[in-house]
Amino acid sequence: MRALSTPGSAARRRCIVVAAVLGWAGLSIQLYLILGSRWSIGASLLGGLMAFFSFFTVVTNTLVAVVLSYALTTRESAARRWFLQPSVSSGVAVSIAVVGIAYSVLLRHLWHPEGWQLIADELLHDIMPLLFLIYWWCCVPKGTLRLRHIVLWVIYPLVYFAFALLRGHVLSAYPYPFIDVPTLGYPQVFINAGGIFSGFVLMALLVIGLDRWRKPSLPTPPNL
Repeated sequence: MRALSTPGSAARRRCIVVAAVLGWAGLSIQLYLILGSRWSIGASLLGGLMAFFSFFTVVTNTLVAVVLSYALTTRESAARRWFLQPSVSSGVAVSIAVVGIAYSVLLRHLWHPEGWQLIADELLHDIMPLLFLIYWWCCVPKGTLRLRHIVLWVIYPLVYFAFALLRGHVLSAYPYPFIDVPTLGYPQVFINAGGIFSGFVLMALLVIGLDRWRKPSLPTPPNL
């Protein structure tokens, strides 16, 4: 990655290592807690794994950890090139920012985790969004984003929303209370989802604006 070969790249690389480790640690702790709770009641561990990946927070944090991990590798691959594209990394940045904001606004007041759950909660909802946005600001090349990228970025939350509704309809288990159809009904669920979707688009516009503001300046031609 070009950003890691500039002066000060050793310190930058260490920071990315720390961020990647924290990202995978948060996911591992959360997975351990889910599987452990299901093991204690004799429930299916496969079902626990499926429940783990039913959360937008978990899927998005997985994408964050993957991007950070690829930023540390030097071995070229199609997957590495794809994830490190500014448009892809920026889309992940938008998604993880929405995770942090939506959790603070809609969910934080609903429960008070303790112990390892508190650690996982802080890592996935607070620390990783902040660290990845710092990574995006410092390491992702700027000046290539366009408004059309928003059309591609919104595919991810829309597909997730459709999956969450389908899974909830089949299993009667919804990952978030603001999309709990039996409790709220479909009209309210779609209103709630529309609000979050609007926030996603606003965050995407902000990211594109920052990208354009921070793009490299063209060299000034010499006076003749």
